[in-house]
Amino acid sequence: MNFVKRAGTSLRARKARTVVLSGIFVVICTLLLGGFLLQAAAARQEADARRTIGVDVTVRGKGLGPAVADRLGRSAPVNRYNPVLPLKAEARGAQPLESDGPKPPGTRTGDRARHFLAVSGVRDSSMLLPFSYGSARITAGRGITPEDSGGQVAVVERRLAERNSLKVGDTVRVRSADHRRTVPLTIVGVFRDPTPDPPRWTPSHELPGNTLYTPVRVAQELGSDAAAVLSEAVFRIGSPEQAERLHAEAERLLGAGTFDFRVNDRAYRDQVRPIQQVGTFAGLIVWVIALAGALILALIVMLQVRERRDELGVLLAMGEKKRKLIGQHLVEVAAVALPAVAVAALAGQLAGQELGDALLDHRQGDVTPGQRQREPVAAGTPRAAVGPPAMDIGPVVLGKVAGIGLGISLVSTAVPGIGILRLHPRSILTHNE
Repeated sequence: MNFVKRAGTSLRARKARTVVLSGIFVVICTLLLGGFLLQAAAARQEADARRTIGVDVTVRGKGLGPAVADRLGRSAPVNRYNPVLPLKAEARGAQPLESDGPKPPGTRTGDRARHFLAVSGVRDSSMLLPFSYGSARITAGRGITPEDSGGQVAVVERRLAERNSLKVGDTVRVRSADHRRTVPLTIVGVFRDPTPDPPRWTPSHELPGNTLYTPVRVAQELGSDAAAVLSEAVFRIGSPEQAERLHAEAERLLGAGTFDFRVNDRAYRDQVRPIQQVGTFAGLIVWVIALAGALILALIVMLQVRERRDELGVLLAMGEKKRKLIGQHLVEVAAVALPAVAVAALAGQLAGQELGDALLDHRQGDVTPGQRQREPVAAGTPRAAVGPPAMDIGPVVLGKVAGIGLGISLVSTAVPGIGILRLHPRSILTHNE
């Protein structure tokens, strides 16, 4: 009889053992599938967290201008960047807010300083600390984006907009401090800064309500120096390991020792590293389950070989080759392993998402996705809104589980196969041990 047919007959004849073996394989394959799904979900969530959180590098220096910041922003490690160019400008056709506190002695009534606004040229307002940390938020319209680099647009504070009845779509004219240039700006957004006005008299450009954000090019146009120096530039990179490459590029452009380079990876450590640990843990689970499963099944097959010595002796006496006897046991184990993969896939489809949600905690922070990218060192780390891990059972994952399952089948029959190779029909039939 063909050894494959013989394996099928053996499985039908030993239904109880077949059911037990099938149950063991289902458990092993389900655990393997869970480990692979968790690994894949951790990798996807880590990539998403890298894009959402990342690591912020703040560069400050006397030679840091908009052109240098753009060159650094185009370097390979950088995903996003935001230069900040602060200046004072005079509002035309709009009345800035004024401090309610008593003016200090010597301050002239009608001092021109009270007509100034605090203008900050930025590339991406969502990367500014007040917006990324969540203390400031857009209440109407939108913020400044990289697509606004060539436009004449502005985002104004709510108090300034309310005093002058400004809304999204209106135009405000801003004149440079030297009165040489006047730029009309279209309001694309209104934001709310919760910082209260100081109780003492403060120049108008230092009042939080007189803040206005524009693209960097507009700030350069309003500035008195074409080669303006940025107060800082913040660069978003994927991981702390990439900071060294960005530092080398900054040294090449600015010169060694001429700039301040600070890496803020606290949010990255708090949220990406735990995801990496879950992925490592899932990989360890796969190895442990594979080794333990091979050992358990090898012991089971070995016991079956001992119990079936008479059968094997008769087959050997009839001239059956030993390799076919080993093949019969391999077919018996493999025939149980393959259906177990299908059952494990069904179990993983039903319970996989709950497993990912339990081990990959995707707690939401107090801000919306994409807002929070930086946090002050002294403050608590704001949590990024990383989406839930997707536990997808694809053909690649099923192929891995099936491959490992068949590998376990091969390993579990290899050790007992050594015992089969040592069997002799005469010793089996004359000595029933």
